[in-house]
Amino acid sequence: MPTLLFVYNADDGPFNLLAGLAHKVFSPATYPCRLCSITHGPLGMRADWKAFLDGLDRPIEFLHRDQFHRVYGMDGPSLPAIFRKDDDGRVEPLVDAATINAARSIDDLKRILSQRLEVG
Repeated sequence: MPTLLFVYNADDGPFNLLAGLAHKVFSPATYPCRLCSITHGPLGMRADWKAFLDGLDRPIEFLHRDQFHRVYGMDGPSLPAIFRKDDDGRVEPLVDAATINAARSIDDLKRILSQRLEVG
């Protein structure tokens, strides 16, 4: 079964984590990662998003932008994005940045992802 690969439009590391948290709190409208702002609160992943992902019953990976570029060598796709990774390691877009950025809630994102998984 293909792995779902969620890639945040933020870099990894403790400084970036703290800077991102402050940005989300003090200026949420300008935070660059809609995937993170919808699915995570100040204390981590939102429980209803985690429950939804657990219910998909498939392998899932989460990467930050710098990790994604380092591991997969892909610089082209706009982020945040959700990819499908086949058993042979091939990575294909599933939900692009524009679609994620248009989502207004976890329910929107759940609906979008569910529809894409049904088609694929």
